[in-house]
Amino acid sequence: MRSKHRWFVLFVLYLFVLLHQADKLLIGPLTTPIIDDFGITQAQMGAVSTLAILVAAVLYPLWGYLFDRYARAKLLALASFVWGATTWLNALARRYSVFLITRASTGIDDSSYPGIYSLLADYFGPKLRGRIFGVLQTAMPFGYMLGLVLATILQQQWGWRYAFFLTGSVGIVVAALIFFFVREAPRGRAEPEMADLAEIPTFRFDMDVAKQLIQRKSMLLIFLQGFFGVFPWNVLTFWAFRFLEKERGLSGNQAMVTMMIAVVLLAGGYFLGGSVGDSLFRKNRKGRALTAMIGVIVGAVGLGIALNIPIGQHAIFVVMLGISSLAMSVAAPNVTATVQDIAEPEVRSTAMAMHSFIENLGAALSPWLAGIIADQSSLKVAILSISLVTWGLCAAFFAVLMRYLPDDIEHLRTVMRRRAEEAATS
Repeated sequence: MRSKHRWFVLFVLYLFVLLHQADKLLIGPLTTPIIDDFGITQAQMGAVSTLAILVAAVLYPLWGYLFDRYARAKLLALASFVWGATTWLNALARRYSVFLITRASTGIDDSSYPGIYSLLADYFGPKLRGRIFGVLQTAMPFGYMLGLVLATILQQQWGWRYAFFLTGSVGIVVAALIFFFVREAPRGRAEPEMADLAEIPTFRFDMDVAKQLIQRKSMLLIFLQGFFGVFPWNVLTFWAFRFLEKERGLSGNQAMVTMMIAVVLLAGGYFLGGSVGDSLFRKNRKGRALTAMIGVIVGAVGLGIALNIPIGQHAIFVVMLGISSLAMSVAAPNVTATVQDIAEPEVRSTAMAMHSFIENLGAALSPWLAGIIADQSSLKVAILSISLVTWGLCAAFFAVLMRYLPDDIEHLRTVMRRRAEEAATS
């Protein structure tokens, strides 16, 4: 599918991810005023985020099934509306118990991302998907930066509730934009085997196909990589500021600037990884896995060097941290594209949903594990030990993945050729 509409769809879904991430991460910078407003403890505040994560994790399989069964564009519009409505309810809460429940409800739409990847996979073919997903995923770190700016400005001027009112309103506007202007794409339309067909067959969720997919060695390896691959991300996201201030001796402003530099380079890594992965994939079906493996290895080495640089040498520390940040996001678009490379069109949302569900399990464990290690030693030891071990495992998983990936990709190509032949003769 080469219509101009596909670029409009990418723009709208990028806007969705950017603004949704800003809303989702807004609560971090607003933690102190919320605690003061409700008069709650840090543990109670922590429960707010934990419950939202659990709601999202539980609903991933349901969203995955719905996206594979019904029109994804309309479901994404619904998810955006839920984002806006639940954020508004959260801002209106006047008691902690109500705030806890309404914040948990914001997790409902957090598990809607598999539908985005599945829809885009039917607008952009296999040779371009890595780059497209890389572009889309830059919205996540930029959304974090936007949320930080919004929280700082709005909280100081009008209070934390108005920040939620604003992002909630944006969610409803984006819902209308998706509902009225984003067209559904036939599942499998962008597969090369379907290029010459006047009419694309209709594919709907099939439980047997989903079971067969999950049993493939490539998919199992992707699941394993997903579980361990989020450990470094969440350890760094949760503990980086405290590490920079307490163990590197940076001021709040210095820590902020350092993190902003890392976030910008992190965003660049998504696009770089997707582009390189696409280029290598065109030459060899192992290309995406190879790119991802190199990314995690360079990320691990860069982080190991950065955290061992003497405290007084801040410029060198920032450079090495930047290299690690650039490399650590290289794998993400290649993993997402690889799922589309091996999954039948009617179960791609389910496959991504299962992958995200497994990632969330790792996400929930990693900050807690890092805290235990830090209490016994230091945050430096906690961050390094968890990151190096899990990235090492991921590199091994990617290496093994290269062994099985070509056969599983060929399996999908064979299925799509058979379906195209059946459609042409029917």
